[in-house]
Amino acid sequence: MSINYDFGDLEAFLAVKETGSFHAAAEQLNLSQSAITRRVAKLEQALDTRLFERTTRAVKPTLAAKRLQARAEAILEDARETTRAMRDDSVAFAHQRSAVVAIALVPTLLSRLVIPALDRFHATGKRARLRLLDGSANGVAEAVSQGDADFGLCSLPALEPNTDFEPLFEDRIMVALPKAHPLVGRASVTIAELAGTPLILPARGTGNRVLIDESLARAGIPLVWTIETSRSSTALELVGQGTGAALLPEAILRGPLASGVEITSLEGLDIARPVGLLTRLGQSLSPTAEALKDCIRSAV
Repeated sequence: MSINYDFGDLEAFLAVKETGSFHAAAEQLNLSQSAITRRVAKLEQALDTRLFERTTRAVKPTLAAKRLQARAEAILEDARETTRAMRDDSVAFAHQRSAVVAIALVPTLLSRLVIPALDRFHATGKRARLRLLDGSANGVAEAVSQGDADFGLCSLPALEPNTDFEPLFEDRIMVALPKAHPLVGRASVTIAELAGTPLILPARGTGNRVLIDESLARAGIPLVWTIETSRSSTALELVGQGTGAALLPEAILRGPLASGVEITSLEGLDIARPVGLLTRLGQSLSPTAEALKDCIRSAV
């Protein structure tokens, strides 16, 4: 029999059981209410039983919830005792262990921020194992909000109510052109001048596409695209093969993945995304994670 729930699901269940409210449980665990709801739903699905009766005025535990409470508390206490014992046993071998820092990020920021930050981090003599959770801006916000990442790097602030966004810099949207394109060499080009070139855009729903669509709508400029893609690396490969021109963040266009394309600015439009550090409110980071955050700030 596979176990399809974890300690976080049990903690969310106990918090709702104790407070009688998904909202109060979210505040107690410093998570979003949607995260609490997902965890309880996951536990209910894994156990194949209803744990709470939800009405507009109250959340009432079922009989199954009352039976589960003592077992859930015992499971979590056993886990805490095991963790304490293992940490005590390993203190003497602390020099053999490396801290693990989990960073959620949108992939376009890897070469612009993370790699230079790691160079600075290692230059100070520090070491860490790095877990990179690369995905969309929404995925970064969820990973930080739910505690899966120590901190995040993204371009859309305040997607989750229990997170704090620290701006670092403005990342402009620019034009990537094939090397043989007739507009190469121009300091800037207009959307109208790109009309004869197949246009490659970020997929709808992504943070970069939202910025592009909103900016063009304000300027009253119609936009006709040919290809949509969710990954900037795919757009760069298409441009490099001469398929078309792409609107992409400057952070990735100044990196090694853009070596096969030419870059120019958008004339008459100043589209930029705010890039920054995302942290869960109330979270206490390890000294190693804090040091790595400082190196990212310095890399800006």
